[in-house]
Amino acid sequence: METVNQLLSSIQDVGRDAVRGGYSRAVYTTPELDLRQWFVEQAQHRGLDVETDRNGIMWAWWGKPQEGALVTGSHLDSVPGGGAFDGPLGVASALAAVDILKARGFQPPRSLAVTVFPEEEGSRFGVACLGSRLLTGAIDTDKALNLRDINGDTFADVAGANGLDPRHIGPDPVAMARIGDFVELHVEQGRGLGQDGPAVAVGSSILGHGRWKISVSGQGNHAGTTLMADRADPMVAAAQIVLAVRETAARQPDARATVGRLTPVPGGTNVIASRVDLWLDARHPDDAVTAQLIEGIYRAAQDVAAAEGCTVTLTEESYSDTVHFDAGLSRRITGLLPGAPVLATGAGHDAGVLAGYVPSAMVFVRNPSGISHSPEEYVADEDASAGALALADVLEGLL
Repeated sequence: METVNQLLSSIQDVGRDAVRGGYSRAVYTTPELDLRQWFVEQAQHRGLDVETDRNGIMWAWWGKPQEGALVTGSHLDSVPGGGAFDGPLGVASALAAVDILKARGFQPPRSLAVTVFPEEEGSRFGVACLGSRLLTGAIDTDKALNLRDINGDTFADVAGANGLDPRHIGPDPVAMARIGDFVELHVEQGRGLGQDGPAVAVGSSILGHGRWKISVSGQGNHAGTTLMADRADPMVAAAQIVLAVRETAARQPDARATVGRLTPVPGGTNVIASRVDLWLDARHPDDAVTAQLIEGIYRAAQDVAAAEGCTVTLTEESYSDTVHFDAGLSRRITGLLPGAPVLATGAGHDAGVLAGYVPSAMVFVRNPSGISHSPEEYVADEDASAGALALADVLEGLL
């Protein structure tokens, strides 16, 4: 029987990023594919039957695949330069929980599945939780197939090159019917659990959040021959927009807004850009406030762009309303984990997408630094073990 720490140690060299630090494991890149193979081997080692569905979601079954099963799991992909626990902790903990249950001599009265959802982070194709969105129909299939990565490759082409048939990608009512309840264990990505006290918590809700692309267009030109007064430089406007995002969000209590990526076109050192693309992440517990926040940012961006002789467009790439997890399921889990606090989270998860369709819940494991999406993300060995034990107790209690 392997502990969570031993399982994570076995993949600690997969996808290390020598430039950013941490791990870069974008969907259908070599590191993520290696992790998929690792999952298959680990699941089969435990006597689980593994299948990959038409959306690229992996299912490892303890018992026969059937409707109304209890499902747990998470994801294996990462943000660029991400930490070691965001995603893999949930998968490793699910495998360890199976070990714990088998060591107890437990025989599930209904089937249990451990899942791995692809492209949860959206780091390659820009839409978070793409696998669960496709499964449930929460994203238009044609839109998903035509998403492009930084190299211009479409999701349809990449998926096809990795064994999926693009003609069959999309809502899967048969697979959805197999999910009776879904429980996702995840590293806590804030400081809700603190340094002391319980190592695990039960999730209550996920803040409404979305991603938008802001494109600022100006006049591309020569950096050496174009006088400063003659410029319509979208980079200057983009810099001011980044500041406007911070200032607009800071005026609204509980709002979070971030520009985490910026791409100039064409991107030469001695070239005034013709266009600059910025990607905005915005979140708030009240969906109406999130909408107002985006409107305020767009107005500020238009004013800034006009002052620099540029134009600006805003395009929504994805959005999820505030999610409240199934009250009945959460109460049952809270009863199985006495003393565990109940926490809301500002981070999106596949459980949040599934919550609109099936009873879903989350269990969080302490991250003492509160740092995530960063190499400094951390879970102590004893907390990881406590999380796996808690998940085993939850699964046994729910089965």
